[in-house]
Amino acid sequence: MEFLKHTEWPMWFGYAAVASSVITCAMKTMIPLRVVSMTCNALFIVYGFFSGIYPTLILNLILLPLNTVRLQQMRKLIQDVEAAASYGETSIDWLKPFMARRGFRKGDIVFHKGDLADAMYYSVSGRYRLCEMGIEIPTGQVFGDLGLLAPDNRRTQTIECIEDGQVLTASYQQVKELYFQNPHFGFYFLRLTTERLFDNISRLEKELVRKNEMLAQLGQNPA
Repeated sequence: MEFLKHTEWPMWFGYAAVASSVITCAMKTMIPLRVVSMTCNALFIVYGFFSGIYPTLILNLILLPLNTVRLQQMRKLIQDVEAAASYGETSIDWLKPFMARRGFRKGDIVFHKGDLADAMYYSVSGRYRLCEMGIEIPTGQVFGDLGLLAPDNRRTQTIECIEDGQVLTASYQQVKELYFQNPHFGFYFLRLTTERLFDNISRLEKELVRKNEMLAQLGQNPA
């Protein structure tokens, strides 16, 4: 009790900030973690200001707006994913703020078949080709996502850049974190990759039909 009498009131904000900081370490989902982190920042700001501990004050004055921005981004991501799922869209516009831009030159190999799948891509400009299938990837197309779900986490095709361009990339770690932190994203990502898989199957079936027709024509018109 004597300790409580001699403890100045700003110290209570410091203790509360420490407690909330410990709580954040035990949290598993991103939105509650950001909310508690913002509370922690606010408590440390009060503590640092009235106690004259300026490094703590400055640090949390920086972290508070940063956590606020990240919280808004995550909330918007959830809203956009829910909207996309509701309307049956399969674009990844909602994921673009989390992706990094990368450029490729003609002749560059984006990745080889059998490589470890460490990222997914979205073609912004330029032209890219599936080497094994001879199929060109159009602008605005997701690719490399199937490797993230492959049992051995390996690439199933080789992608070559055939015209200078840029792509957006999201790392495997980013996708995995979003998948576990946001069930809506996880469901939508599975639906996106499933649709891509069925598109590939449909494209292969059409190519097989075309080749069978060519063989039939050659059989009817022998040289």
